[in-house]
Amino acid sequence: MTKVYCIGNGLVTPVGSTALEVLQAAREGRSRRLFERGAFYGASFFEEIAIEAAKKATEGIEITPHTGFVLSTTKGDIEHIGKADISLAAGAGRIAGTIGITTSPIVVSNACISGIAALLQGVRMIRSGEYDNVVVVGAEVCSEFIHSGFDCLKALSPEPCRPFDKDRRGLNLGEAAAALVLSAREGPWEISDGVIRNDANHISGPSRTGEGSYKCLRYVLEGINKEDIAFISVHGTATPYNDEMESIALYRAGLSDVPVNALKGNFGHTLGAAGILESIVSMAAFDSGIVLPTKGFHELGVSYPVNVSAKERPAKGKLFIKLLSGFGGVNGAMVFRKGGAL
Repeated sequence: MTKVYCIGNGLVTPVGSTALEVLQAAREGRSRRLFERGAFYGASFFEEIAIEAAKKATEGIEITPHTGFVLSTTKGDIEHIGKADISLAAGAGRIAGTIGITTSPIVVSNACISGIAALLQGVRMIRSGEYDNVVVVGAEVCSEFIHSGFDCLKALSPEPCRPFDKDRRGLNLGEAAAALVLSAREGPWEISDGVIRNDANHISGPSRTGEGSYKCLRYVLEGINKEDIAFISVHGTATPYNDEMESIALYRAGLSDVPVNALKGNFGHTLGAAGILESIVSMAAFDSGIVLPTKGFHELGVSYPVNVSAKERPAKGKLFIKLLSGFGGVNGAMVFRKGGAL
């Protein structure tokens, strides 16, 4: 099977514009969730940050007639509803066209696992042999529509979120754009496996037994030595049910002692950008030899043991696993393994 590597990345976040800047902010405990809109001047802020991330990711990489494009987002440019063509297909076409991609773009909008689902789509495109490389962009901006939806579910915390902590009160929304360029050409990181499993437990509540997330873990763990896992970057929204569900899934998969961290205390829940953003930051952390702490975590507040990183610690292993879950009972897992080229 064709190996798929990450050969370029780009970030646009409120805490930094490169992986190393965002990593340093996380190490220093600095956090910020929303952009200052005055820094961008386009008619569509959503498209503006997506294009910027894509341009950064593709610096020095040739855009050929066989370059693919995948956009990951949950709500796209919904803040402009009624004012412009906000269809995800139209937006993806404009973003791809701006960076010179001529193939038909693909949109992945699968709740909060959109990032992993889009990367998995990109992996399949490379393995089909029809694409030289694939640019995968995840982007999300906060809007009244998104805020109101989560507020109606009483899922928002009035204070900075605290993943897995006994005093957690809910999530914080964030906004960002993140991009990865995938290729069969050898690069520093390989996406060695990925999977989606759906449990369809509830429209907005996760399985109480962690069924979908557990099945994802069970699948990607085949052929992996547990000692090779440096850490697991969990979904970690800091809502009562999500963190409890993930603790059950990790326990059922025999991973209770593997280092775990959640990054949403640093830049909030960025929805369609989360899977790509958190994967890029996790790669940078691994390259620096560390497991990032979980900002806001002090005392474990879930029923099953989880080896949450409250402080920075050394990373030991050859790979990390990224977990995501979302509304409708969707779950995803992806394995990132250190590649052969630095």
